[in-house]
Amino acid sequence: MSVRDEFDAWAADGRDKGMEDRHWHTAKHVLARMPVEAGDVVLDLGCGSGYAGRALRETAGAGRVYGLDGSPEMARNAQSYTDDLDVGYLVGDFDELPFADDSVDHVFTMEAFYYAADPHHTLEEVARILRPGGTFFCAVNYYEENVHSHSWQDNISVEMTRWSAEEYRDAFRDAGLFVAEQDNVADAETEIPPASEFPHEGFETREEMVERYRTFGTLLTVGVSH
Repeated sequence: MSVRDEFDAWAADGRDKGMEDRHWHTAKHVLARMPVEAGDVVLDLGCGSGYAGRALRETAGAGRVYGLDGSPEMARNAQSYTDDLDVGYLVGDFDELPFADDSVDHVFTMEAFYYAADPHHTLEEVARILRPGGTFFCAVNYYEENVHSHSWQDNISVEMTRWSAEEYRDAFRDAGLFVAEQDNVADAETEIPPASEFPHEGFETREEMVERYRTFGTLLTVGVSH
């Protein structure tokens, strides 16, 4: 199944809002760290319900916000959630971003980058469209060190790329992006029940669940355009 078909089905089932609720636990902390200034142009890759772009408009005064998603249904849903004329949603893939060179100030992506068919080329595309000094905030929960995420591929038909933190840094640099920072953003909000209630939600022990959410959380890699 293609990315488009997979996520069209998710959007039709209302799962875009479910993803927003789950991702918000860490995404809001990532968004708060972005150096967005009034009037900046921002692109959200794999925007889903479009929550990130709307948040940057409301809290940081971003000028023009674009959300790009491979699923027409996701983009259609996202557009229906706002009447802000400075927020727009596009249908496209990560292989050929529909933006001119040096035309975007900041790029954000949450739990979507690993769906890129050619992630190295996607990074080159991000570097191409970013203005000098522009930033790329790439947040993923599916990565090598997070052993609790490794089984996720079994639950989705779209092929996913599982890189380590080091592989992310190397790939950013290969694409011409300076790696400004990389760390783990903990999910402090997902409720973790007492040890007596385990196994729970696929976790055999409470320690495993604590590690998944409080230690591994979301891997954030920040690249800056030269």
